Amino acid sequence: METGLSLGKAVGQLVNKLEGWAILIVKMLPNLVVAVIVLVIIVKLSRPLAKLVARAVLRVSGYRHIARLMATMTRLAVLTVGIILALDVLNLDRAVASMLAGVGILGIAFGFASQDIAANFMSGILLHFVHPFRIDDLIRSGEFLGYVEAIDMRSTKIRNQQGQRITIPNKIILGTPLVNFTITGIRRVDLAIAIDCMDDLQQVEDLTVKAVESLQPPLRDPERAVEFFYEKFDGTNMNFSLRFWTQPEQTTYLKAASEAIKAISQTFKDHKIGMPSSTITLDFGIEEERSLRGQLAGINLAIASPSERPARKGKAHRE
Repeated sequence: METGLSLGKAVGQLVNKLEGWAILIVKMLPNLVVAVIVLVIIVKLSRPLAKLVARAVLRVSGYRHIARLMATMTRLAVLTVGIILALDVLNLDRAVASMLAGVGILGIAFGFASQDIAANFMSGILLHFVHPFRIDDLIRSGEFLGYVEAIDMRSTKIRNQQGQRITIPNKIILGTPLVNFTITGIRRVDLAIAIDCMDDLQQVEDLTVKAVESLQPPLRDPERAVEFFYEKFDGTNMNFSLRFWTQPEQTTYLKAASEAIKAISQTFKDHKIGMPSSTITLDFGIEEERSLRGQLAGINLAIASPSERPARKGKAHRE
């Protein structure tokens, strides 16, 4: 008897609950329809808006993968706003608050867990918009010098002169001084040279400039003058600097410096212009047809042996 009463009571509670839900659904039916309409409109608008953002980003950056990424992020942002609006129409304020709180906590946790990834990712986006360099440009970032091979969202890959591939995180690219040798289309060669101060300085300048001007393109840009400056007088030496312009490629740059050094050296030899040397030269006035031994044969050079030297006495002699 008691079992029947308990079962009937449970059935009655279930029926009441279902009736309450039915009444609530009927009451919320207009809001539900509005929420669905809002969500459909948002979904429909998200696609053309994402395409519009993609076109704008492609026009500014020139990279399709950046345009696709920004379009996807735009669509996700629009859909998130649409879901929040739909829940708000249904008067589900608690659900909206819980959703926003969850998204915020998730974002904070993700930010702490992946600071480097996020920093490199945002740096990659900035690199694609700012364009400090492009593919095949010769750049120097910190201690690394090489040609740009790829620009990803997380890192930039360059190939150095030894053929090695170097991967540099994008946040380091933006956080350190960057030198782009290609962007200007020209590069200056600087040479520091020293000569004997006894030479004719004006003649040295004229001969040096003429020697470098003999270099042909692409080793030297004929549109720009060769620059010559005396800088320092160092005892018996006179130091000067020489500057001329060449193409930015590393091979051409090194070749131009090498050919300029050879041309200057040959010119100095042809005109007997002295250059500093660590070797001390003694000039005895020796004739070419006679040896030093033969010319000194008639000279009596007597060098006393230690036993034949007179003994020196006293403090003054010892000193």
